[in-house]
Amino acid sequence: MREGPVIEVKNLVKRYGELAAVDAVSFEVERGEIFGLLGPNGAGKTTTIGVLSCLVKPTSGSAKVAGIDVTRDSLGARSRIGVVPQEIALYPTLSARDNMLFWGRMYGVAEAELAGRIDELLEVVQLAGRARDRIDTFSGGMKRRVNIAVGLLHRPEVLFLDEPTVGIDPQTRRSILELVKDLNDQGLTVLYTTHYLEEAEFLCDRIGIMDEGRMLAVGTKSELTALVGAESVITVRADGMDASLVNWLEPLEGVSDAALGDGDLTVSVTTGSNVLPPLVERLTSSGTSIHSIDVDVPNLEGVFLHLTGKSLRDEADEAPAEDPAGAKP
Repeated sequence: MREGPVIEVKNLVKRYGELAAVDAVSFEVERGEIFGLLGPNGAGKTTTIGVLSCLVKPTSGSAKVAGIDVTRDSLGARSRIGVVPQEIALYPTLSARDNMLFWGRMYGVAEAELAGRIDELLEVVQLAGRARDRIDTFSGGMKRRVNIAVGLLHRPEVLFLDEPTVGIDPQTRRSILELVKDLNDQGLTVLYTTHYLEEAEFLCDRIGIMDEGRMLAVGTKSELTALVGAESVITVRADGMDASLVNWLEPLEGVSDAALGDGDLTVSVTTGSNVLPPLVERLTSSGTSIHSIDVDVPNLEGVFLHLTGKSLRDEADEAPAEDPAGAKP
């Protein structure tokens, strides 16, 4: 069972001169969840992570990790968190194992535990066979995985991942997302920043949408899409449908609109999971020949467009070439 919030951010502000990189941001992260900060480059995600990591001093507001104020007790807060930054934080001429030895000692991991912990984590990130190879011989994705292993050395309560899949190939992206899922399944709380919609939808229990330093909305995917009134659309292509089917659909709970034309039935619904099973049953029991059924579900792109008036895909770098980890809508 999940306990209370492990991260608490209240009215956080960080200014650089006249620029508010973070502007009165508030949110909480529950222990044991994956919480995503979603927004384009420059939205304030990295600055927020910087404050929580005790690397950036806020202008005003407060932030706590595991009940520890990050400005009043930065050492105490740092001991509870692992950080995987956007930039690779490894020494290129050292091996993966030597990098982890260095960072483990920096984190204060006991020498008696450190060697075994390194072996364990290199297995977790599937790089045990490359332990003694120099980092400058690794691909970008392999370096990212070593970075994640480094962030886990001291057994943190929370792992911060700041855009960990930028600039890597789809296959490596998939493996990193699956790794994050596995770590969370083992009880690790994760704060994950991204500008990739597919990643946020696949990974995150809850999502905070940021733009221009502000937190625009926070919630689960279904809560966010409900916030903007988004609906699912069921499209049925079949022979033998007639107006009686539309008349039957319209009074059903969750149906906002139904229309039939040119052999296609389109149904707009607020709760597609409640409408689809009885619809399929009625079609099959009436002897209708079904060719296909498609369900277009609400997504975060529509939410971001509604909240900002612009497309996140237009604001972000090149999007992933394929759906991460084979995620299905």
